[in-house]
Amino acid sequence: MTQRSINTFFMGAGLWICLSCSTAPQTTPWVWPELPEGVGVPAVPERNPMTVEGVALGRKLFFDQGLSQPRGVSCMSCHMPGMAFTDGFAVSRAGVSGKPLLRNSPTLINLAWGEGFFWDGGATNLESQAYGPLQHPDEMNNGDLKRLETYLRQHPEYPALFQAAFGPEAQVDNVEVVRALAQYQRTLVSFNTPWDRHQAGEEGALSELALRGWEIFQQQCSACHTPPLFTDQGYHNNGLDAAFPANHEQVRMGRYRITLDSADLGKFKTPTLRNIARTDPYMHDGRFDALEEVLDHYAHGIQPSATLDSALAGGLTFSDEERAALLAFLREGLKDEELPH
Repeated sequence: MTQRSINTFFMGAGLWICLSCSTAPQTTPWVWPELPEGVGVPAVPERNPMTVEGVALGRKLFFDQGLSQPRGVSCMSCHMPGMAFTDGFAVSRAGVSGKPLLRNSPTLINLAWGEGFFWDGGATNLESQAYGPLQHPDEMNNGDLKRLETYLRQHPEYPALFQAAFGPEAQVDNVEVVRALAQYQRTLVSFNTPWDRHQAGEEGALSELALRGWEIFQQQCSACHTPPLFTDQGYHNNGLDAAFPANHEQVRMGRYRITLDSADLGKFKTPTLRNIARTDPYMHDGRFDALEEVLDHYAHGIQPSATLDSALAGGLTFSDEERAALLAFLREGLKDEELPH
């Protein structure tokens, strides 16, 4: 799910919005796992309720390389479970064209609580977001969604799976594809880190160094990376660049690309820091390979501009001890050893 997809999602978004109502199938409601204090059951579109059957279909679609044209690329190509649903590259080349995409592949963890998708929030829900990578010529290349639908309808397994998820009158069409993909992605939940266990009262869940890092995090980082989701769902200019040219599909312009408000130039979505030890490289363009480089940036690499977040104007100062503690918290405290898949 890379930002370059955004050019192609609008047509699909219209198809999703125009989805007509049909008789509800006999399905099994999805049961959410136990959630930590401060995290409520996420809102789900009324037209796409979570079901066991829909999630199973979405998972199969997510890993299916037959969805691309030519075949060979799946959603998993850029969002690998073992990497917290990222791919380990600054920008991916895993699409059908082999060309480098223009933004880093973000984690899919806890997207059920997301309030905007892509790095600039260009999609408002997971259903419409899915059209981006499905249709983009450098990713899965389904400019003509009829080809995708033909593949699914002629597949020996999919028609029955679609009927199980969406009823005997299932159309096996692109609208049902994005509904199923969204259902599966909403199940990618991670709330079993040492920090979560510490918050629940488990003594010793965090090492002494990580616990000290948590104290520093609350002082320096939590305003934007707000627990328990470790994101404020907002958009910020964190001083990566001093200018925001309109080249390369305007991807360096940030949220401005969507709002056309000059106050949004250079602002990008705040990513979750959960499982950050697995989601390198960092930032919307993957420019930093390691967390040490990220801290270096905030300490003495901030580039001034008119839209720079005021909290970063003077940089963030860490002693060597504070730096080591904060790194321990980020790497150890926010790492879930049992990632969803």
